[in-house]
Amino acid sequence: MRLTLRRRAATAHDLPVPIVLLVYAILLAGALIMILPFLWMASTACKPPVELNKVPVTFLPENPVCGENLGLLYDTSPHFNRYLLNSAIVTIGRTLGQLVTCSLAAYGFARFKFPGRGLIFALCLALLMVPFQAILIPEFMLIRKLGWLNTFRALIVPGTFSAFALFLLRQAFLQIPVEIEEAAIIDGANPLRVLWYVTLPLSAPALAAFAVITVQAAWNDFLYPLVVSNSPDTRVVTIGIALLQGERRTPYNLLMMGSFLATVPMLVLFTALQRYFIAGIAMGGVKR
Repeated sequence: MRLTLRRRAATAHDLPVPIVLLVYAILLAGALIMILPFLWMASTACKPPVELNKVPVTFLPENPVCGENLGLLYDTSPHFNRYLLNSAIVTIGRTLGQLVTCSLAAYGFARFKFPGRGLIFALCLALLMVPFQAILIPEFMLIRKLGWLNTFRALIVPGTFSAFALFLLRQAFLQIPVEIEEAAIIDGANPLRVLWYVTLPLSAPALAAFAVITVQAAWNDFLYPLVVSNSPDTRVVTIGIALLQGERRTPYNLLMMGSFLATVPMLVLFTALQRYFIAGIAMGGVKR
């Protein structure tokens, strides 16, 4: 694999300079297009109300009022920090829950042979083809019968399993040589100790990819928390931002300020785990 990458790198360096410059120009243009919405959000978050509907539209605020808008955001939504904390609790709970359930299930599918293994795994993957809206009402009815409405249990427990995370971790476990685990078993380790001390540490890139995907999905979840929670004590930040919209007037500068505050943690996480995220996706996509 390393030899193949070196050959590809050598081939890329052998390209004519104009073609290399064209490729970099296309990549730079694509990067600018993708980052433009975030820049526009940050710019709007610092605009005073008079500049929101100004024609012609100005990209940068003429009179930045970032601090004033931040203070006005907390005046309009005094529980905003609570919403951020609730989102963090739900995100951490779902991530840890999926790490436990999906790693155990993935290790079982990757290493143990039992009747119906392929069929059960196919049924798990079939969940990816079921729209969430199709099971939203039955899930709400179940949560209501359990008495979990407006609780963190309702927000966390149903999200502690993910078919995509199961597939990603299973593929990562399959790339680890069985001989390493067999050596640990010979030394007296049981399957759980092998998973904890051998398999998971060797799957660090896949775990980083799993963490980024799971955290991003849990942090940005909107529809399900909107259905099962309408209390400020358990309301997440996505709903808190949506509540800033009014019937007749929407303060877009405050809306963008709240969105900016909610986006920063995800940017920091992805920046910190970017290298491992790409390696984990590549690791999970290799067929054994």
